[in-house]
Amino acid sequence: MELPPAFFKLFDNLPRQGPGSKESTLKALDKLPALPESPIVIDVGCGSGTQTLVLVKKLGVPVTAIDIYEPGLQRLDAAARELGFGDLITTRHADMNDLGYAPESVDLIWSEGAIYNIGFGDGLRKWRPMLKPGGLAAVSELAWLTDNPPKEVNNYLRAEYPGIGTVNSNIEAATAAGFEVFEHFALPKEAWWDDYYTPLLERIARFKPDDDEEMSAVIEMTEKEIEMHRRFSDSYGYVFFLMRRII
Repeated sequence: MELPPAFFKLFDNLPRQGPGSKESTLKALDKLPALPESPIVIDVGCGSGTQTLVLVKKLGVPVTAIDIYEPGLQRLDAAARELGFGDLITTRHADMNDLGYAPESVDLIWSEGAIYNIGFGDGLRKWRPMLKPGGLAAVSELAWLTDNPPKEVNNYLRAEYPGIGTVNSNIEAATAAGFEVFEHFALPKEAWWDDYYTPLLERIARFKPDDDEEMSAVIEMTEKEIEMHRRFSDSYGYVFFLMRRII
């Protein structure tokens, strides 16, 4: 999915570029089995790297943070140095479709709110070969939280993200891609607001009114997304899927 420049301008330097929280990252980490000594850990679609900093602080091992947006990577580099993690965080500019890792070379793939760009099942199939046998993946993905969502939000999300599935269908997709899902949990509602929608709404207020047609379109799309979540947050949400490569 190729995003317009106005999207990066609107979302640039926000705490997060999608739903998530330090608490949810730590909860997922606590549910993982122990990593091997000197593990290879990558954070795919790291965005601003908020969760990357949590990873290195909790795990105490090097993490490679990967994203397609170079200004965000540069800021993460600066933040890592300022916090004393400069020797633990390496940033790399790459497309998540082609990460360039050798087969069976990675111990843990981390990805929060980013795999939707290539699709949950397709992304897992592309990433699985680079995991070592028994290697781990922790991935958050948008999912229906009910089997019968209201028609309005069903039509909206089917148009915006045709690949959205239920929790169970995502588990089935992970299994088909060669993973065992051993834990999963939905992100709490505050993970949508505290570091994502609230600062995003403040940013939108600074950009409006805007004579740039592309920016106006991005703002309109974003405001629609926020309003739909405000009204229908019981029907869908982000779910962390914790997985192990089994084949």
